[in-house]
Amino acid sequence: MAYANAHYYATRDPLGADGDFITAPEISQMFGELIGLWCADLWMRAGQPDAAWVELGPGRGTLASDALRSMRRFGLDPAVHLVETSPVLRDQQAARVPAAVFHDDVSSLPADRPLIIVANEFFDALPIRQLVRSREGWRERVVTMDGGRFVPAIGQQPMDAAVPSLLRMQPPGTILESCPAGSAIMADLAGTLARQGGALLVIDYGYPATAPGDTLQAVKGHNHVDPFADLGEVDLTAHVDFGALAAVARGVGLRVSGPVGQGPFLRALGLDQRANALMAGQPDRRDAIASQRDRLAEDEQMGQLFKVMAAAAPGWPVPEGFAG
Repeated sequence: MAYANAHYYATRDPLGADGDFITAPEISQMFGELIGLWCADLWMRAGQPDAAWVELGPGRGTLASDALRSMRRFGLDPAVHLVETSPVLRDQQAARVPAAVFHDDVSSLPADRPLIIVANEFFDALPIRQLVRSREGWRERVVTMDGGRFVPAIGQQPMDAAVPSLLRMQPPGTILESCPAGSAIMADLAGTLARQGGALLVIDYGYPATAPGDTLQAVKGHNHVDPFADLGEVDLTAHVDFGALAAVARGVGLRVSGPVGQGPFLRALGLDQRANALMAGQPDRRDAIASQRDRLAEDEQMGQLFKVMAAAAPGWPVPEGFAG
C-alpha cells in the first residue's frame, strides 16, 4: 500500500471532477475558511503566540489558501509548512501558497515554536496492517501472486498476541485493521506538541474506536474498484481508527476533543451562516452553494462518515466545534 500510493501520488493530480476523487476543500471554499477560523480562534485564546501553521498532505493547496485567507482576517499570518512528497502536487501547492516551506515528513518541522497542524484526509492513505481470524487462530493478511495478479492471502505466522484480548474471540473470517504508520506519525506529532505547544486537527473518514472490519478500498474515476488490481494507478485508502490516534495523543499528555461528525463540527463553526452570506452575495449561485453546504455537512453525505478530532497541548485552550 505504501509503495503503491507513493507512485500514485507522485505521478498525477488525482483530485477534482477529472481525477479519481474530490476532497472537502475542493467542494467549497467554506471548508477551508472555517478551518482557518478554527485555527485563528484557538491562536487568539492561546495568547497569540508565534506559532507556525502546518498541513499534512495538502492536496492542491486549496485548504491552505482558503484557511490562510480566513486566518489573516483575524491577525494570524503564520509561517506555513507543508508536508508533501508528490512533486506534481507540490507545484500546485507552491502556486497557491508561494511562501510555504516543504517537508518530506514530520521529522523536520520547526522545533522552536508552537505548531497548529491540520491533517485533512491524510491518515486514511497510510499503509495498514490486517489480521484475519482463521480456524487455527489469528494470522496476518498478506499479498501474494496468482496468475500474474496480486491477491490477498493468509500468512502462516501466529499473530494472536498482536490482537487485543477483548477482540480475540471473533468468528473465523473476521478482519482487524491497524495502522502502525499512522500511530508512529501521531506519536511524533504529539511529542512535538507536548514540548512546544499547539494543537492538531484531524479530519478523515473513520470510526471512533478499534473494531473488527475490512475497510481497505480503492477509488478510480470516482468509482470503487478492486484494491489489488492496477496497483499504483488507483487511490488506496482505509478508514481511520480515531480511538488509536487518541490513545497515542493522550499517552503523552495531550487533551483530546472528539471525534465528532464533520457536519456538526462545521455547523458549530458557522457553516450555515457562511453559506447564507455567500448566497446573499451571489444569488445566481444560491443552489450551488446550498448543494456544497449539504455535501459537507448532511448526515447522508460527508456529515457523519467523516470525523473530526483535535489534540491540544497542555495549557492550550479547549478547541471550538466539539461541544455537546
